[in-house]
Amino acid sequence: MSSNPLARTVASLMPRARAELAELVAFKSVADFDQFPRGESEGAARWVADALRAEGFEDVALLDTPDGTQSVYGHLRGPEGARTVLLYAHYDVQPPLDEAGWTTPPFELTERDGRWYGRGAADCKGGVIMHLLALRALRAHGGVPVHVKVIAEGSEEMGTGGLERYAEQHPELLEADAIVIGDTGNFRVGLPTVTTTLRGMTMLRVRIDTLAGNLHSGQFGGAAPDALGALIRVLDSLRAEDGSTTVDGLTDQEPWPGLQYDEAQFRRDAKVLDGVGLIGSGTVADRIWARPAVTVLGIDCPPVVGATPSVQASARALVSLRVPPGVDAVEATKLLQAHLEAHTPWGARVSTEQAGQGQAFRADAASPAYRAMAEAMAVAYPGEEMQYAGQGGSIPLCNTLASLYPRAEILLIGLSEPAAQIHAVDESVSPEELERLSVAEALFLRAYAAS
Repeated sequence: MSSNPLARTVASLMPRARAELAELVAFKSVADFDQFPRGESEGAARWVADALRAEGFEDVALLDTPDGTQSVYGHLRGPEGARTVLLYAHYDVQPPLDEAGWTTPPFELTERDGRWYGRGAADCKGGVIMHLLALRALRAHGGVPVHVKVIAEGSEEMGTGGLERYAEQHPELLEADAIVIGDTGNFRVGLPTVTTTLRGMTMLRVRIDTLAGNLHSGQFGGAAPDALGALIRVLDSLRAEDGSTTVDGLTDQEPWPGLQYDEAQFRRDAKVLDGVGLIGSGTVADRIWARPAVTVLGIDCPPVVGATPSVQASARALVSLRVPPGVDAVEATKLLQAHLEAHTPWGARVSTEQAGQGQAFRADAASPAYRAMAEAMAVAYPGEEMQYAGQGGSIPLCNTLASLYPRAEILLIGLSEPAAQIHAVDESVSPEELERLSVAEALFLRAYAAS
C-alpha cells in the first residue's frame, strides 16, 4: 500500500488524525439529555462543523432535527458535471456503561497495545475522521473528483429518528448518486468488507402491574401476584429452550447465503465464557444476520443491595427485537406487543410503549459503486478481496435514504470490526484500519468519478 501516493499521504496524516479523534472523543456526546448535558453533544456538533469549514465545505449547518438533536451538514463542490457522493457518520455515542469497568477513562483517547481506546473511537467518531482523511488525501493529489455532501448525525445511537424525519421534510438536501455509510466494520481486522444487509429494530417498554402497592412477602407472599415474577415469565416466553427467539407469528427467514462466521472465532470475538453454549440454531451467520433476535435491555426492579422482603406491585423492562431484511419492523412491533400481552400470566395488567423502531436494509451489491469499492479495497488491502457480510445492528437512516433516493447506490463500510467492542466497555479502534479504510474511501471516490 505504501507505493500508492494517496496511501503515503494518509499515513503522513495519521498523527493529526489521532489528535483530532482525541478531541472528538472528549465530548460526552450521548444523545440522552437526562443522563448527559446537551452542551456536550452541541460541542461535538460544532467541532464537526468547524472541521468541515476548514476543509473548504460550503453551506455548513447545524440542522435542528425533530427529536431535539443536531445533525451537521456540509457541501464540498467538485468539478462541473461530476457525480455527487454523500458521506455519513454519527458523532453521538452510546453511554459508557460502567465507567469504573474501563481500563482507561472512556472519554479520553488512550493508546494501548496498538489500539486507540475511547467511547466512540470506532462507533462512529472514527468514521468522521475517516471521511476527513480521505478528502484530505484527495485534495493533496489533484483535488476531490466528485461533489461531496457530509452528514454527521447526532442521535443515531438513541434510535429516535430525528435525521430520518428531517431528511423526509427536506428531500433535496441529502440527494446523491452514491452514499457511503461509514458506520459498520470489517468482518475482522485486515479483511476488507462491505455490509450488504442490516437487521431492523424495534424497542418496547413493557410494564406489568398487579397490586395497588408493595406488600410484605411474609404476610402476603404465596397468594398476592408478584409483578416482577409475572414480568420474568413474560420475558422467558420470548425464547425457546435452545435460546432461539420466539415471538408468536414471527418466523425465521432464509439462511444467510454469503460470508460465513466460524463458530470458534465467534466465541472468541464475543468473549463467550468457557463451557457456556451459544444460543439458537443454524449457522452463526444465520443467527446474527438473517434471523430475529430478542434482547432484554433493562429491567426496573429493586437492586439486591437494600432490597426489602416485598411482593412487587409493578415491574418494567425494555425489550429490543432485531428483525432481518424481509420483515417489516412495524408488523414485528405489533407481533411483539401481542406476544407480550398474550403471555402475561395471572390476569396482570400489561402495557407497552414504543421506544424506537427502524426498518431492515438490503443493498444492491451488483451496482457500479460496489465495483469501484472492490477496486479501491484491493489496493488499500493488498492481497485481499472485498467480502460481503451482514450486520446484526440497525442503521434506520439507510432505508430512509433508499426510499428517498431509489437510484442512489448505498455502501456500508467502517471501523467497527469485532475487536472494537462497540457499545461495550473498552471500545477501541485499530489505527491501521482507520488508515487503510481512509485510503480505500479516497480511491473509491476517484474510481467512482471515473466509472
